[in-house]
Amino acid sequence: MTTMRRSALVLGALAATLALGACAGHAQKTDTASAYKTPAAEDDKISIGKLFGGGGPKKSNVTEQAGIGVNAYLWRASLDTISFMPLTSADPWGGVIISDWYANPQKPDERFKTTIYILDSRLRADALNVSVYKQVQVNGQWQDADVSQQTQLDIENAILTRARELRLSNVKN
Repeated sequence: MTTMRRSALVLGALAATLALGACAGHAQKTDTASAYKTPAAEDDKISIGKLFGGGGPKKSNVTEQAGIGVNAYLWRASLDTISFMPLTSADPWGGVIISDWYANPQKPDERFKTTIYILDSRLRADALNVSVYKQVQVNGQWQDADVSQQTQLDIENAILTRARELRLSNVKN
């Protein structure tokens, strides 16, 4: 077998391992929209070492914590607040929500994109950071434009207000 063919097989096996590993850690949505669970069983995980004949992952005494890694109220409030924008990615364990570009139908020559960072598991104002990006269309080309700091603060405040509403509605029940 040639070195190039052997390299292609190893790369293919590595890609399959990564794809299977992604499936093993797949988030399972529970009955509440803001809670996610991950399988904690080590036996369900596939490692590169197992595929190539080595030992599996070492067992540790630390158990995985189920649920999202950030404040659930901030997470849900963030998704609610930018629900009109298409999402590019949402990572509940890392606390990052990235929207895709959104153009208001009444102003098709400008578009916005947001990145929301949830930095803590506690419901606090400093646990949230919002970045807003704006582009305007000039001669058929999208060009970056300045976004006022107030726009970012308004979105942060809307998220915080919604998170407090969610928390209060949960406390009353």
